[in-house]
This record gives sequence, C-alpha cells and structure tokens, in this order.
Amino acid sequence: MGHGVLQTDGYGAGVKLGVAILTMGTRPKELAELLASVRAQTAPAVRTVVVANGCAMPDLPPWVETVQLAENLGVTGGRNAALEYLGDMDLVLDLDDDGLLVSDDVFATITTLFEADPQLGIVGFRIADETGVTQRRHVPRLRAGDPMRAGLVTGFLGGAHVLSTRMLEEVGHWPDAFFFAHEETDMAWRAIDSGWRVRYEPRLLLQHPRTSPARHAFFYQVNARNRVYLARRHLPAVLVPVYLGVWVALTLARTRSLAGLRAWFGGFAEGWRTECGPRRPMRWGTVFTLARLGRPPVI
Repeated sequence: MGHGVLQTDGYGAGVKLGVAILTMGTRPKELAELLASVRAQTAPAVRTVVVANGCAMPDLPPWVETVQLAENLGVTGGRNAALEYLGDMDLVLDLDDDGLLVSDDVFATITTLFEADPQLGIVGFRIADETGVTQRRHVPRLRAGDPMRAGLVTGFLGGAHVLSTRMLEEVGHWPDAFFFAHEETDMAWRAIDSGWRVRYEPRLLLQHPRTSPARHAFFYQVNARNRVYLARRHLPAVLVPVYLGVWVALTLARTRSLAGLRAWFGGFAEGWRTECGPRRPMRWGTVFTLARLGRPPVI
C-alpha cells in the first residue's frame, strides 16, 4: 500500500475496459443473459473473461474468453485470476454472474467518469432487484435512505464495480486470504489510504435478484475472521480493539442463533491465529478522511 504521489494524467482517448465474471457453473441461464447485456453495450468492452471457479466451464459465446481454475479460490482468488488475465486493461469491471445490465450505455458512462477524474480508483454500481428496489444494505453509506445519491464513499459492492488498473498497480490486488467477505472494504481502505477516490454512482445499475445474507456457519465464520483480518492489516493499533469491540457488541445484539454465534467466535479466533497478509496501518489522515465521508473505521 503506497503513500506516494498519484499520477495525475488522464486516460486520454481509447480507454480499454475489460469485463470479468466469476461463475460456479450454477447459473447458466443468468450468465447467458448477463453476457447478452454486456454484448449490447453501445461502447463495447475490449475483452470479456469468464472465470470458472473450480467448476466445469459453461457453454459460452465465441467472443468470451475463459480462465479455468482447478479449485474454488473464492471471490478474491477468482478475481485475482481475472486481473492477471486482463493485465493490459485500463479499467476492469467485475460483475456477478446472476446480474443484468439494464441500460446499454453503462460502459460509456464508466469511461466518462474515469476520464473526468484521474484520481478515481473505484466506482461502485447501484444494485436493484427486478422491481427497481435497492436494499438498504446495498447502499455503501451508514445513512442509506437515498440510493440515488451519488458521491464519494468509503466502500463499494462486490456485485458490480470498476477498478482502475493504475490504482491496482499502486495498492495491490485482492487479498487472497479473505476468500470472500469484506474484501471490498480491504480494497477501498487501501485505495483511499493511497489518495485514490471511491465513488458510488447510481446511474450505473446492475439488476440483481433480491437476496439476504447467507446465515449459515461458514458465513458467520468468514465474516468474523475477515473483520479481524481488516483490523490486523490496516488499522492503527489504538483502533484495533475499538473496531473489533464494536463488532463483537453488534454481533451479540443482532444474532439470535447460538450456532451462528459459535461459528462467529470461532472465526474471530481464527482471524488471530492465521496468516492474513502484511500489516500496513493506514495513516491518521485516512482515518479522518473515512470519518469525513461518513464511515469512520470503527464500524
């Protein structure tokens, strides 16, 4: 995670956008519809890759490139494989394989946003269900009343977002150890700490089936483990007990399942005893930036 001077040159003409889609092979119909919406964009992507994450590669159109992983490397490992494959792009758009691009000008809007702001590192989409409703948890702010309010934020959704590869060259790729859960927070904190901006842009819409967070043991386990990983990797020492104490209290208040609590505290312990990558605490200036943007790194 660098603290150097940002490049301030723009992208210029001919921004190269690559699209990356992970699949577990369980949503062939939804994936086909998503790819059709990618193909229908008025400003086409330069390359589109589907990563088969430890599953058989589905039947795909001939214009789609593929990466076959022998085992499931999780969201983080699968996305890193896509980034390695699309290494010569200026921007990489990650999409859930059961999402749908409703508008045909999404890629054109993405290009315009990044051309207008050389310090823009990440853009997050608005996620809405088939009825147009955006769930509160899908708005990356504590005050989530208006999902149509664009602006700078401290995080983004995994289901649809764009990464600047110039930013990635400075801050690094996805944290492999996370597998899934909170990897977007890890990326956003590193980006903001290095002076890049994270923007929520509701004009960029991904239609996605309405879901609820999976309440099973593995969900609780990795959720807790990765909270600890975030604190160990990124927080100033004095904030580590504050951040984790807040999340212990919230979990005890919110969780009604004893099995879920056992899994959560098991993951919490795992987060302390397993390897999570290098520790590079964010600057205090970043702490204040996150607080000014509405989400200090203690909640």
